Amino acid sequence: MSITARRLRSGRDSVLPPAGAPRNLAMAQLANSVGDGAFIVTSALFFTRVVGLSTAEVGLGLTVAWLVGFLMGVPLGNLADRQGARGVAVLLALTTAASVGSFLVVRSFPLFLIAAIVYATSQTGLTAARQALLAGLVQPSERTRIRAFLQSTVNAGLAVGAGLGGIALHYDTETAYLVVFGLDALSFMIAARLIHRVPRVAVSTRVKGEPRLAVLHDRPYAVLALLNAIMLLFMPLLSLVVPLWIVTRTNAPDWVVASLLIVNTLGVTLFQVRIARAVHDLRTATRSIRYAGVAMLAACAVFATSAADMAGSTAAVVLVGGAALLTFGEMKLASGAWEISFGLAPADKQGQYQGFFGTGPAIARMLGPALLTTVVLGWGPIGWIAVGALFLGTSCATGLAVRWAARTRAVDEDALPLPAKENAA
Repeated sequence: MSITARRLRSGRDSVLPPAGAPRNLAMAQLANSVGDGAFIVTSALFFTRVVGLSTAEVGLGLTVAWLVGFLMGVPLGNLADRQGARGVAVLLALTTAASVGSFLVVRSFPLFLIAAIVYATSQTGLTAARQALLAGLVQPSERTRIRAFLQSTVNAGLAVGAGLGGIALHYDTETAYLVVFGLDALSFMIAARLIHRVPRVAVSTRVKGEPRLAVLHDRPYAVLALLNAIMLLFMPLLSLVVPLWIVTRTNAPDWVVASLLIVNTLGVTLFQVRIARAVHDLRTATRSIRYAGVAMLAACAVFATSAADMAGSTAAVVLVGGAALLTFGEMKLASGAWEISFGLAPADKQGQYQGFFGTGPAIARMLGPALLTTVVLGWGPIGWIAVGALFLGTSCATGLAVRWAARTRAVDEDALPLPAKENAA
């Protein structure tokens, strides 16, 4: 057994990932997720009260910025493959820090838009480069587990960052907001330093005649990325739709909104690593995503019942139960998606493939709010069931797409999801 494998196995039950590259990557994630948490909580008020923009300008600027970031994910992932994932990740962490730092002095919409585009593009590319770095540093059999550690760390950092942002909101002064954004910029500089401490990974060279961005010609992988984006609609469901549902359609007190986010954050922080242990190949990954679909359908059904004429305290308990089911589904989905995205990507093209697969959150954030608010708030309980059925159907379709993708590349047949008839048996 290699030294890396022994280190990974020795850290299996630890709260932190194994020492070395995995732990440095986790600490880098922790640092910049603290900054992200503070940014998420305070950005709306910072841009309107400190920068002096209107809410329409903020919305337009961020929409354009994330659209550009979405389009740049694959090219920047390809850059990580060709120039080295570590160097590109360090560079993008520093450009993220620079863009956040520029918000401290930007006071016009054109300059805000430029800074926002740099921020969104850097964030999207950084995610792809870090995934490529992880793929190059960790054995294939351990990637999902280590990725689970990183996700758990992200949620812990977001919680800390949200707390710091809450302090700024409490004081509600320009100085408080400037301090928070300064800390956000510093967090990405710290992340860059931690990423620089991990070893380099091998770079790849393009074979003559091969498409420059091969992932764009890989139809099975594109279908899987699309299915993953549909499953990721749970993100605006919990952050936007459920809060609106609570205040407009239930008798639950408004504080329940915060409690649901706490359930989600703590659940992922405490249990993501444990749940990811069950995923170690494409078959278990597909099963995990199918369980995610079932859990998300159940969560939607529970949320639908909260519209009944029940006491506020009862509604609160029901909603917390729905949030717990949705969080369980999120963790099962993440575990399966990581294994599929890594396992079906060519070893020398992990950057561009992870950049493409990683566009799912951007798609969910761009299309999800309008779609889900229309269906859920417009149709009521029936809308909830329709959304849940979409999750279940998409999770079942993932197995078929995985088998299709596997037929187009060299994959261990024993690791494939079984056909429906064999599964039933």
